[in-house]
Amino acid sequence: MTFEHLKRTGLLILAAMVVAVVLSGCAQPTDTEAEAETAEPETSLLQPGEVHLRNLRQLTFGGENAEAYFSADGKQLIFQSKRDELNCDQIFIMDVESGAVEMVSNGKGKTTCSFFFPDGERVVYSSTHEADEACPAPPDYSKGYVWKLHPEFDIFTSGPDGSDLRRLTDTPGYDAEATTSPDGSKIIFTSMRDGDLDIYTMDPDGSNVTRITDELGYDGGAFYSSDGQRIVWRASRPSTEEELADYQTLLSTSAIRPMNLEVFVANADGSDARQVTSNGHANFAPYFFPDGKRIIFVSNMSGETRNFDVWTVNDDGTGLEQITFYSGFDGFPMFSPDGKYLVFASNRGGSVEGETNVFLAEWVD
Repeated sequence: MTFEHLKRTGLLILAAMVVAVVLSGCAQPTDTEAEAETAEPETSLLQPGEVHLRNLRQLTFGGENAEAYFSADGKQLIFQSKRDELNCDQIFIMDVESGAVEMVSNGKGKTTCSFFFPDGERVVYSSTHEADEACPAPPDYSKGYVWKLHPEFDIFTSGPDGSDLRRLTDTPGYDAEATTSPDGSKIIFTSMRDGDLDIYTMDPDGSNVTRITDELGYDGGAFYSSDGQRIVWRASRPSTEEELADYQTLLSTSAIRPMNLEVFVANADGSDARQVTSNGHANFAPYFFPDGKRIIFVSNMSGETRNFDVWTVNDDGTGLEQITFYSGFDGFPMFSPDGKYLVFASNRGGSVEGETNVFLAEWVD
């Protein structure tokens, strides 16, 4: 969900220079030659203060590209993109070394939130194509900036080439934001099936669905730590009468207002949940460092609502540090499995306003 995961979501839209998610038309796979021409790092893309990034490379060129996540061997990225003649997001896989790109999803409906299974034999993502092959209607902003959680989204798995497509969820309401555990035994996802937006786990075939969060408010965008023992996610916790009324009114229309999200951690079963950030801003896309002791995430806490940067923090909330300093959108960071590289999405280097691309940098600790 992306914020619908920003491209999926629209915080990028809110930012005007962000991925139209959020946390997501049809075309043939992109011409791989254009994206293969990425090999040389562009130091000009780095901003002053970005001391933890080195040899920054732009991997995609044009359109809206975001939520790029590594395969377990670090050789591929799976991401969502609205490009060329596509009218809404579809899922693509890129070979990191060559830049070659192929579309995985079937080009129907709208897709979001893709992830590799650890063995690389299957991928998981959400799509609306079973309900309607056309793109869903855009959000209604008459009530301000809101994030539409399309109830048509269901979770699917397929081979990395798009073959053997299998539907895992078919309950009414939103099912999306799926990622896998490091051993491949569980899928963790967000669902509205019980009336609120909570986090659930299920087996790779869609069985044994278990709800692991139960506080009122949006819970989503969960990832496992590299050892599979913990999870990190973003959540809203409406508390005042006004906040509760606004949340429940919007939820009845399958929407939320993603302006106050904080980062949380818990054990993999949802126990011992703890709030990590508490700054009252839009914090999202949290991901564990490979050692599991720190978290990298995105926030507009720097003070400008439309400016999202990448930050890091210890899992107890201490040691906050700003990583990116671009005056637009930087988001969806993820470390390579060995911790040597960081992939993220950004408006930097775009040829037109609102263009969002995927970038790869060496990580300097």
